[in-house]
Amino acid sequence: MKNSLKVERAKQNITQAELAEKVGVSRQTINSIEIGKFVPSTLLALKIAFVFGTTVDEIFALAETDWT
Repeated sequence: MKNSLKVERAKQNITQAELAEKVGVSRQTINSIEIGKFVPSTLLALKIAFVFGTTVDEIFALAETDWT
C-alpha cells in the first residue's frame, strides 16, 4: 500500500510523535506506516485522515503489487 503520510505531515508541520499521540499509537507505528512496513487498520487510517482533515483515499492507495 502506498501512502502520502510523510507529505501530509510536512504540509501541516506535524512530527511523527505528535501524530502518534493524536491517534493513540507509538511514533514507531507511524514510522512503519510511512515506510510501508505496516498497513494501518481501517480505524487507524480513519483517525489519521481525520487529523489531517481529509479522506483515507487521499492518504492511502493500493499499490500495483497489492493485486497479486
